[in-house]
Amino acid sequence: MSTVSGAPPLARAVGAPRAWLRLLGSEIGLIFRRPRNIAMLAVLAVIPALIGAALRMFSGSMGGEGGAGGGSAIFEQVAGNGLFLTFAAFSVLVQLLLPVTVAVVAGDSIAGEAGIGTLRYLLAAPAGRTRLLAVKYAGAVVFCLAAVAAVALSALLVGLLLFPAGPITLLSGGTIPFLDGVLRIGVVALYVTAGMAALAAVALALSTFTEVSVGAIASTVVVVIVSQLLGVIPQLSAIQPYLLTHWWSGFDGVLRDPVATGEMGQGLLVFAAYVVVFGSVAWARFTGKDITA
Repeated sequence: MSTVSGAPPLARAVGAPRAWLRLLGSEIGLIFRRPRNIAMLAVLAVIPALIGAALRMFSGSMGGEGGAGGGSAIFEQVAGNGLFLTFAAFSVLVQLLLPVTVAVVAGDSIAGEAGIGTLRYLLAAPAGRTRLLAVKYAGAVVFCLAAVAAVALSALLVGLLLFPAGPITLLSGGTIPFLDGVLRIGVVALYVTAGMAALAAVALALSTFTEVSVGAIASTVVVVIVSQLLGVIPQLSAIQPYLLTHWWSGFDGVLRDPVATGEMGQGLLVFAAYVVVFGSVAWARFTGKDITA
């Protein structure tokens, strides 16, 4: 029995995922063909090399004080083991440059299409607004993964070239094998990707409220900066656990034995909450938005 469109229900059920994947592939191709996005990935890959070169030059004057933990302790460990350069690079880039990169891509996803007048034609296709929004977010998440991978791979390669490699002495004092350290780098990369995906949901929501991509991008960056400022004010400690930026550096839990899964788990829950809340805002706005351009 055929539907009104002439296609059997089973054929439509099979064709729907294929159509979704084709749309996603087109979106991903568009993202990675833009020179601006490629340039941002290149910059992200260069920064770990610069950090590694600077640490290599000044490693002799850093001393062996060995902090109790946190970001400073990670930097002190780099000279002894190149794998720590990956953690050091993420400690730096997760503060602003990586979020800005994600904000540019996700903030441009809807507003950019509206600004150049292509959004109306996209909605004229039988994809549906919900599917289009999901594809836009999925494309942004893929870019988040690519950006994080660029940092991780660059830092890992430079770290192994400039510094010794071997078993890792963790911040908690224990020692793990080299391959276990590489596995933990993968865990950090996935954790940071989750944090950036949550920011992408915020940028996507803001992108549905304007037809000027710069406005959505700037608004997202402002949200990041304000959240970071609120996170360093002791008097506002009650609201800090609800700030997205508060959890971005929670990956240092993998440098302890046993892994501090409690804090990282809370961070993942916060990331998921931001995706749900701002994804819902984006959906409510986009599905009811009057597209005029």
